[in-house]
Amino acid sequence: MGGRIESAFESAKERGEAAFVAFITAGYPAKEDTPSILMAMQEGGASVIELGIPYTDPQADGATITAANQVAIKGGTSEIGPCLAMVKEAREMGLTVPVVLMGYCNPFIQYGEDRLCAEAKEAGADGFIVVDLPPEEGIDLNKACVKYGLSNIPLLAPTSSDKRIASLTDMASTFLYCVSVTGVTGARTELPADLDDFIKRVRSKTDLPLAVGFGISSPEMVNGVANMADGVVVGSSILNAMNGLGDDATTAERAEAVRSVIAHLVTGVKQDESPKNQATKLGQVPQEWAKVNEKSRFGQFGGQFIPETLSVAFEEIEEAYDEIKGDPDFLAELDRYRRDFVGGPTPLHKAERLTELAGGATIWLKREDLAHTGAHKINNAIGQALLAKRIGKKRIIAETGAGQHGVATATVCAMFGLECIVYMGAVDCERQKLNVFRMNTLGAKVVPVEVGQRTLKDAINEAMADWVTNVRDTHYLIGSAVGPHPFPTIVRDFQSVIGKEIKEQYKAKNDGKLPDALVACVGGGSNAIGTFYPFVDDKEVAFYGAEAAGKGIEFDEEHCATLTVGTPGVLQGARTFVIQKESGQTLNTQSISAGLDYPGVGPEHAFYKESGRATYEGVTDDQALEGFNMMCQYEGIIPALETSHAIYQAFHLAKKLGPGKNIVINMSGRGDKDMPQIAKIMGVDV
Repeated sequence: MGGRIESAFESAKERGEAAFVAFITAGYPAKEDTPSILMAMQEGGASVIELGIPYTDPQADGATITAANQVAIKGGTSEIGPCLAMVKEAREMGLTVPVVLMGYCNPFIQYGEDRLCAEAKEAGADGFIVVDLPPEEGIDLNKACVKYGLSNIPLLAPTSSDKRIASLTDMASTFLYCVSVTGVTGARTELPADLDDFIKRVRSKTDLPLAVGFGISSPEMVNGVANMADGVVVGSSILNAMNGLGDDATTAERAEAVRSVIAHLVTGVKQDESPKNQATKLGQVPQEWAKVNEKSRFGQFGGQFIPETLSVAFEEIEEAYDEIKGDPDFLAELDRYRRDFVGGPTPLHKAERLTELAGGATIWLKREDLAHTGAHKINNAIGQALLAKRIGKKRIIAETGAGQHGVATATVCAMFGLECIVYMGAVDCERQKLNVFRMNTLGAKVVPVEVGQRTLKDAINEAMADWVTNVRDTHYLIGSAVGPHPFPTIVRDFQSVIGKEIKEQYKAKNDGKLPDALVACVGGGSNAIGTFYPFVDDKEVAFYGAEAAGKGIEFDEEHCATLTVGTPGVLQGARTFVIQKESGQTLNTQSISAGLDYPGVGPEHAFYKESGRATYEGVTDDQALEGFNMMCQYEGIIPALETSHAIYQAFHLAKKLGPGKNIVINMSGRGDKDMPQIAKIMGVDV
């Protein structure tokens, strides 16, 4: 199994050296460069090559590799097929060292695990390192690797528990990749002080070779690793060697730069007379991982597609939440904050004039826009802040699009005395200046995100990168019902207060009856899932979600109608519907509403769509503005642009259902934050 990889480590050991594992991004700087660069890596002294498959949303990579991904994708390397062709061409040129494909799971899954392994074997690749595919989610890839004699290389982190290390080492076949630090990739100036202790912990569980990566940037650091492990992984320093050549450099010049930097770095691979933690076997038949967390699933959706660094943090969050979610004292504390701080229960009342205008079903409004801070986001922020305190995390990070979740997080952090950092796309910072000022006033640090499309998706990526780096003292207070398990469940539960109150309030006003339909806007989907979930078993109550259709779903990269036109895939930790290319690369999105400008959706919504429990429809920017104006002019309420999508949908649903039916709209937020943007659209200078 993995013969070339085993031979590479064996040859290095015979020379008294650590194996040098060299990383390069496929298609960087240009796709025609890669085969020659692979040859140059071998000529420079690489024992193993790690070929990065470009991906739009790498969550564990630093600035250098993330930028290389973007350049490669822009240059046309966005699919796996051409990457495999690069390996095949390099083999034909004389490449003999093993090549391991490193990437993120969605492109691999979209390609198909069996097809991927069959074609990788044919092209001359030797295995895979998949950053966000823990063994619980990677059973199909493991099986395909065994079938085709390829190596699926596990990642281990300093945060990995001893129990988890033991399990991961059992399912390895050739070597294990030990991440030297809790953080993202990128050159550093020194090795972490606890690295030797970490390697000893791993060595106590396996006799296979151990390769160490992340941050290694000099021959001295290479030598430090070489004397405590079997392999050294270097990436960013190799990419940086090409970065200074300029756009006009030839393939030969780029290849020579790579050959030279590797030749310089490998001067450190020679081991002292008594290196520590050395492997005593070169391969094994991997065990099949059989443990699957069924609680993480909504049908085929959900899951926990995360970097290994976060595995223990997620176990901690899940265990802590399982302990407190039914605790009467905790629930009483939540209820107290809902009443005394948020101002709940928020009212439910009939929209008399809007109902008259529609001339059909009666329209009711659940007024979450009257909650403290101006939106439903405060419910989840309080719940998760209390959870963070329970597990001893005093540093809080969050992502935000429209800014309402950021404001809510900053508010509760001020109340509880917690440090607060909020990541927000630079585009959203500009269109939501008022909320940025509010967060700063509340004591939060707002970090504008300048990478990617500079909107909500990119803010989530940056927040995840922060969490990977600072997981020991930080809680990621995610704002929507998205991401890896248990976040979708936690956010849903904390927002379910909305649906529970609707049920009680509506019954009280309507002789114990239930409404015929519930309507809410859906981006990530927290306000909608909080509205729907308490009614999930009430089959007579229909669910309607309004997605942001932007400039129209017929236009690529001009909308966010994920459930309307998206396809199943993995995005930011969960299997759900994604606006993506066939290759698994995430497409850009557009919406007038920053809070709905997202290419994914919560996995429970994906399940509701697939099962038929809910109906989701796209509402364009222009239609959302119609909904906004109707609510302002007929009900005296200025709604958020997010909510305006639901208003438009509900108004036309009321016409369709006709008199005698009843609809409840969750008024998820008020429109103060959007007034400068709307004024600009209307040509009014404020």
